[in-house]
Amino acid sequence: MLNVEDWAEIRRLHMAEGLSIRAIAQRLGVARNTVRTAVRAEGPPVFRREPRPWAVDEVEPLIRELLRDDPRMPATVVAERIGWERGLTQLKVRVRELRPLYLPADPCQRTHYQPGELAQWDLWFPAVDIPLGFEQTGRPPVIVGVSGYSRLLAARLIPSREAHDVLSGHLRCLQDLGAVPRKGVYDQESAIGRWRGAKPEFTGAFNAFRGVLGMGAVLCARGDPEAKGLVERANRYLETSFLPGRRFESPADFDTQLQFFCRRANQRTHRTLGCRPIDRAGEDRAAMLRLPPVLPDPALRFSVRLGRDHYVRVATNDYSVHPRVIGRRVEVRVDLEWVVVTCGTEEVARHQRCWAAHQTLTTVEHHRARVAMREAVRAGRPPQVEVEERDLADYDRALGVA
Repeated sequence: MLNVEDWAEIRRLHMAEGLSIRAIAQRLGVARNTVRTAVRAEGPPVFRREPRPWAVDEVEPLIRELLRDDPRMPATVVAERIGWERGLTQLKVRVRELRPLYLPADPCQRTHYQPGELAQWDLWFPAVDIPLGFEQTGRPPVIVGVSGYSRLLAARLIPSREAHDVLSGHLRCLQDLGAVPRKGVYDQESAIGRWRGAKPEFTGAFNAFRGVLGMGAVLCARGDPEAKGLVERANRYLETSFLPGRRFESPADFDTQLQFFCRRANQRTHRTLGCRPIDRAGEDRAAMLRLPPVLPDPALRFSVRLGRDHYVRVATNDYSVHPRVIGRRVEVRVDLEWVVVTCGTEEVARHQRCWAAHQTLTTVEHHRARVAMREAVRAGRPPQVEVEERDLADYDRALGVA
């Protein structure tokens, strides 16, 4: 068979140098019919090998019959039903080719977003070990949000997938955006909600959160990644452009670097938009809802009577409380940064939140107060406990004689 190089040379000799068929055949040592074929051909010669029959061709009618009844039947089940005893490679290829003929197509629609219309939200789990303190490392989640119209990106590292942490991180991202999109799109996350039958059911904490903001919500069905493709691409972008080559000293260091990266990403030209997200930010925010004067408070709150060991437990960690309120009921508030304990209107403990697990955290003040109170008990004298001195007028008002 004539190769491409000889074909090109024959056409050059004929068209550029004007040689005859006979002269070209003599020069190249090929048959004149070969030269004629090369001159008349519109394209280079292509070698076509006749396809060899596959053993699976014989059972194709059986495969079609099975896929007609159940288009999603796995190839391994097909092999079992037709008694296939050969290797699965040929069978899987044929099933893959035939399945679309019986499976209804599910096209996705390219969506166009109006200013302020919606944002997509998701949890991203960075594939990197972050030092959490106390010689522990972990991989906490990041809540990621992308505005549909401007493609503004916001992200925050959060300690856990618990509702109070997810919603607290969500609020920080909304503050980074500077306004509230009219609607949010979410996965079925335990902190957000799940589908119950044919109806989405949001959690009470999330309904309270979005109710204060006045924000609508859409809960994606399972197996529908296109419903929030913007934030899925943002997750991949963070995975491939933020993480490589970075080192992190703590969760705070990770979040600081992440915020800087997001600000820089919002100032880069977006390939789909043809402009920078920051260039559309003004129009986008103007159409969004304003952040309310009183923001929602998704922090974890609970009440507990303080035991003799004067510690409160948050997740797996124990935080000390001033021992003078032992036996009294205290209120605990936990946000992304602090664990605060109050007794009535008095603050009796404040700890920076620990991201490590199974730790006991004690302040110097609480330790000294415990030691002093223990020594007083052993000495048989009442401990020196600070008691608030109230104005006598307060008692008059309480008794109604003021």
